[in-house]
Amino acid sequence: MNRLLFFLILLALTAADARADDTNGVPDYAQAFQTQCAALAQAAEARGTMTVIGRDGWLFLASELRHLGVGPFWGAPAAKASRAIKPDQADPLPAIADFHKQLTAMGVELLVVPVPPKAVIYPDSLPDKVPCAPTGCSSRLDITLQAFYGQLRNKGIHVLDLTSVFIKNRSKPEGALYCRQDSHWSGNGCVLAATGIGMEISATFNNQPKQTFTGEWDTVEISGDLWQALGDPKSPKEQVRIRRVSRTGQRGTVEPSSKSPVILLGDSHGLVFHGGDDMLARDAGLSDQLALELGFPVDLVAVRGSGATPSRINLLRRAQKDPHYWAGKKWVVWCFSAREFTESDGWRKVPVKP
Repeated sequence: MNRLLFFLILLALTAADARADDTNGVPDYAQAFQTQCAALAQAAEARGTMTVIGRDGWLFLASELRHLGVGPFWGAPAAKASRAIKPDQADPLPAIADFHKQLTAMGVELLVVPVPPKAVIYPDSLPDKVPCAPTGCSSRLDITLQAFYGQLRNKGIHVLDLTSVFIKNRSKPEGALYCRQDSHWSGNGCVLAATGIGMEISATFNNQPKQTFTGEWDTVEISGDLWQALGDPKSPKEQVRIRRVSRTGQRGTVEPSSKSPVILLGDSHGLVFHGGDDMLARDAGLSDQLALELGFPVDLVAVRGSGATPSRINLLRRAQKDPHYWAGKKWVVWCFSAREFTESDGWRKVPVKP
């Protein structure tokens, strides 16, 4: 998808979502979806498994379904909805707002990019039939997340909500936007996310010299984390399409750069298809796709665990090791799974500089 088309789709769908949010109540179909997700998560936890088996080979992460079933998770409901260890770290809103305030004071822009839950994009692949809106099953079901993104925007925080564009492109001929057997997005989802992020931040670098990169599509077989959790080696593995990125005329990994004006911060969605080994492949992750979109490598501060607090602690450690780390930085792209809002250990306020 070219950048102009991506922008037009995002603009139109966001406007439609805004009109749909004008009502104060939660639509019946969205409430039924929340109830269904909560029940599936509870049943999986009772069985002691992280994997929920859906239709046609689709697998879902139980904790992500729990997140979709808890309802509002900020303000007063936060302590009950969250799995944070400490109740005063249950609400993600104060920590995100504090992070934004610190970055703004340094002249650095923050772009929050929550990864949409798989079940919101592919609800018809859940094990039970999903109620649809009067306009059809392409309507958004993540009413709570939309409301929270509104809270962030009210505080001046820039949020890139990919959900509407993902729904619009969920049936791409090149393959689904999520791995069927893994808890991460697919190579196609990673590319579409990078396109959206590039649309948001690339104008900052119009006058910056660009490097040339090439993307080449490939098919890889993966051992997804949800597939592994099933413990059934007879079940066939999944094949996914990825776009490997390299410097034009060269082979090899596009290494992240600590001198880059863009920091990609977050959880394993910043590592999948980039880090290799349990991250499934190399040279095709979000940081690689952003290098192709922007024309220069980004700095990568991503963790295999929670993208909520641990990733920001790692960012602080970068600044502790290098007093000049923040020099020339323009953007922090904070990309993490939306389930982190309730499923992380907690949302601490963390300084960005020593």
